[in-house]
Amino acid sequence: QVQLVESGGGLMQAGDSLKLSCAASGRTFSAYAMGWFRQAPGKEREFVSGISQSGGFTHYADSVKGRFTISRDNAKNTVYLQMNSLNPEDTAVYYCAAGRAVRPDVRPHEYDYWGQGTQVTVSS
Repeated sequence: QVQLVESGGGLMQAGDSLKLSCAASGRTFSAYAMGWFRQAPGKEREFVSGISQSGGFTHYADSVKGRFTISRDNAKNTVYLQMNSLNPEDTAVYYCAAGRAVRPDVRPHEYDYWGQGTQVTVSS
């Protein structure tokens, strides 16, 4: 069992930067690929970024590529999402998720554990 708790969300202005954190409790955090997803009102949950168990492989949605950076610290059981050049289209609840696949998957159903989400709102 893995418990995930996101933090770092907030109300931002276009062009700002923000760093989200996701702290995991439970055993063997390093055994899980981690993903960040987001869900805006009235929209489906969408993949944002993912990172492999060791951190050696990362993947990004086209909409955030070049602006967001995912990283993880297995010693601290934490995964991060650095978000730069935020724009109003980034407004959503951001969720982290843990999955047993070697590499992160873009499909939400491939993840076993989810956090409660953290709200990110970007005003123009």
